[in-house]
Order: sequence, then structure tokens, then C-alpha cells
Amino acid sequence: MRIAIINPNTTAAMTATVVEAARPAARVGTELVGVTPAHGVPSIETHVDEVHGAASVLAEVQRLEASDADVRPDAYVIACFGDTGVPAAREAARGPVVGMTEAALSTAAIVAHRFTVITMPPRTREMTDRVVRSLGLEHRVVVRTVDEPVSAVESGSMHLFSLFVDEGRRALADDAAEAIVLGCAGLADLVGPLGDALGAPVIEGVSAAVALADGLLAQGLGTSRVSTWASPVSPTSPTSPEGGAR
Repeated sequence: MRIAIINPNTTAAMTATVVEAARPAARVGTELVGVTPAHGVPSIETHVDEVHGAASVLAEVQRLEASDADVRPDAYVIACFGDTGVPAAREAARGPVVGMTEAALSTAAIVAHRFTVITMPPRTREMTDRVVRSLGLEHRVVVRTVDEPVSAVESGSMHLFSLFVDEGRRALADDAAEAIVLGCAGLADLVGPLGDALGAPVIEGVSAAVALADGLLAQGLGTSRVSTWASPVSPTSPTSPEGGAR
């Protein structure tokens, strides 16, 4: 099986970092392929960035879906907290599409009753809140932030360890958190050290998404085409309810 990990931003170093960190989560024999868009934005920290990133995700999915069957991915992971472009990717892809945020939150909800997301930078909090609401987890999740740009973790994140330890300790003490979700791609190298420092489970979303995508493939499950994520009539020319192009 082949899983494409799409980084919605154009920073190739971050793509390489998240793919390498996620390899242990894949089943033996599953190939992980990192995808960096040719066009877009270098990081996703604003709503404008998010729109550009979603367009980049869709373009890459459409490109890969048009490739020969022997190189086409069987599933996709979207490696951006906030799940940039996931709904459109689900419509366009033949196989399942897993957003790292949904995967991380769903995993945390299994191992802990209450948990805290630590994301970055502060202005991206709403992107996390949106996914929390869509999963109906508001009563179990607190979202905290650290004031660092996404670009700070494009090649690793151990230099931010003390910030995450401090915020994690506040989460355990003040939020009644029982686990921590790392709210940005590129934070995987914090998982072990942070878990040891806090004595609580730490979930990294890309690894969680790879494991979930692999599990869906093993069960033969794909995106439902009944209604919400039915394949579009055309990838470039949607039709109006009357059937005409608009």
C-alpha cells in the first residue's frame, strides 16, 4: 500500500521531517510518499494562507489521481493542523483521506477522557477549534497555544521543548488534561521527551493519521460517496442545481 503525505505548504524541509517521523506508525510494507506543492505558501498561519493551502492540496490530489495506477496513492494524509483542504481532497481522491487533526483528536479521545491541544501560533487557534467542534469534542478539549511561527519547526522542534513542557504542565494542572495533542506538523521529535517530562500520553497528528489511514486500507474502507463527499461532477466546472455550468 502507498500513502501520500501531503504538506499543504511549500516548505520541502517540513515535508521531509514529517514523513520521516511518521514512518514508525506505518505497517510493514506500506510506502510513505511525501508531497510538497509546487505552488502555494511557505506556511499556513492565516485564513488567507489556509485558502491557498487548500487549493494546493486539491491540485496535488488531482495530479496524483491522474497518475498511473501503479504509482497512484491508495490513501492520503493531510499534514497540517486544522486539516487544510481535507473536504475537497475527500471528494477528489479514490481512496481515504485522513486529516492529521481529526486523527490526533480521535486518538486522544480513546486514550484520555480530557485532553489539551497545544498549537502554534496563537492566531491559528480557531482552525483547531473548528475541527474540535466538528467532532463534538468541545466538552473534552482545551486548546492552548505557544507564540512561535510554523516556520520555527520546519526542520525539528526540540528547541521549543521548554515552551511545550511549561504549557503541558499548565494543561495538566489547570485543564484537568490527561493527554496532550501536539497541534502542528513538525513537532514529532517532542513526543517522547514531552511524554517523559509530563508523565502523560502525547499524540502527534501525522503519525496518528498514517496509522488510521493504514487501518482503513486494511479494512477495505474508503470515503462514503452517498452524499457529503460524493465525487464532483467535474474537477473544474461544478454544475448548478439546474444542471448548467456556473
